[in-house]
Amino acid sequence: MDYPFNTLYEIAQHQAKTRGGKTALFVDEEKICYRDILAKADRLAGVLSQKGVKRGDRVALFLRNSPEFVYAIFAVSKLGAILVPVNTFLKSDELSYILEDSGASVLMASAIHAKVVNASNASEVCHTVFWEGTVENIGKNDLHFDAVWEQEADIPYQEGKLDDTAVLIYTSGTTGKPKGAMLSNRNVLSNADSGRQTIRVTARDRVIVFLPMFHSFTFSIGVVLPLYVGASIVLIKSIQPFSNIFKQTLLKQVTIFFGVPDVYNALSRAKLPWYFMWFNRIRAFISGAAPLQPKTLDAMAKKFRRATLLEGYGLSEASPAVCINTFEKQKAGSVGTALPGYEMKIVDEYMNELPRGEIGDIIVRGDNVMQGYWKRPEATAETIVNGWLLTGDMGYMDEDGFLFIVDRKKDLIISKGINIYPREIEDVLDGFEGICASAVVGVFDEKSGEIPVAYVELDEEKEDLDEPQLKAYLRKHLANYKQPKQIHVIDSLPKNATGKVLKRVLKEQLRQK
Repeated sequence: MDYPFNTLYEIAQHQAKTRGGKTALFVDEEKICYRDILAKADRLAGVLSQKGVKRGDRVALFLRNSPEFVYAIFAVSKLGAILVPVNTFLKSDELSYILEDSGASVLMASAIHAKVVNASNASEVCHTVFWEGTVENIGKNDLHFDAVWEQEADIPYQEGKLDDTAVLIYTSGTTGKPKGAMLSNRNVLSNADSGRQTIRVTARDRVIVFLPMFHSFTFSIGVVLPLYVGASIVLIKSIQPFSNIFKQTLLKQVTIFFGVPDVYNALSRAKLPWYFMWFNRIRAFISGAAPLQPKTLDAMAKKFRRATLLEGYGLSEASPAVCINTFEKQKAGSVGTALPGYEMKIVDEYMNELPRGEIGDIIVRGDNVMQGYWKRPEATAETIVNGWLLTGDMGYMDEDGFLFIVDRKKDLIISKGINIYPREIEDVLDGFEGICASAVVGVFDEKSGEIPVAYVELDEEKEDLDEPQLKAYLRKHLANYKQPKQIHVIDSLPKNATGKVLKRVLKEQLRQK
């Protein structure tokens, strides 16, 4: 595919030239135009260059949602360096691992995360820390961002290439240590362009960003995509109080709302004021990161009749978007069809394509597929085969090319030689009145090999679970071999920053019992 830009920095250049005075970022009461974004990015790039950052160096971000995050994207790109957005939910040891593994020479961090940063190896690995917010007693080589804007530093843009590595996104590390997925300019730009075509994002749109910007979904689709087309971003620094998200959605006339299932579960049940329902301008809700419950889809469709909820699918290694339902056609339970320019296949263990309707491994090919894992050629060779990305997910495609995710391959339960897909059981559990969310894991069993064990989270107004009634409901909807052998009520399922259930934590809890 052809792209209008070769690097992320060229987006800022172009928008500053063509719509410089337009508001690019709404941040509380502040308005930041495209011209200001480029000016701040240029100033930051100049200071980074003075600090010795050059092409190929890694600059890590441990930032909350903030304008500084956006400036950093373009400043680092201008230098041809590599951006490393880090999950701000991590603890000091986990941050230390990523800083050391990536070899980051500079860290940009928010003051609210100072405790974690100071307890990490940042001062040893990185020669400079840039601080967003007020921090006292910073290192002698460190800087507050406010000091950066006072410097007259600049550096000429040395044109980069589409296939230069632009971003290093560390996977969630469901097995072993997190791995850095190397994303090129082409990877990220292709996701932005494919998203533009499918979601029909234009310069007239206003997109709300309250999900963490370090996450690949928010980074590529929530941040880069709107800036790519010259739209405006309503930037929310903190999700607390959550009511502020609705307030800003209304006041700033948001047209596209990016969320995760937890948000839509809450939104579908929330009693929103009549004036919000009447005056909001949302035309599209976009959901990613984890599967949506069918009851949530139904409730959202009934509640917001002027907007369409589009569920999609992706993974960090695919920059991350792979497919999405479209305005023309949506199918409940499906994550949609491949984005423009991408291919999807369902294959067996020998990479042979399976007929429509048969469950197998999901593989993906296109400009969105990562370059590989940072410093892990063996893991790369196992994951990218003949240009196809092995996603590690299992599913099937129908005759119309709509993808249905069945489960993570590693979560598959094999009981007495029969495959059991946890998500199928979870979908049934979620349909039981009083259950808010569920997770099913497989545990070792001497007789069967593995057995399914369920964890359920109850609705707030539900005090306890009627287990006999639930078991009768499960017997009605599931074959005997799929019945959970244990059901545990839990206050809240362990989840990562985007609402994906951490099943490894549940398995560990079972092992410790």
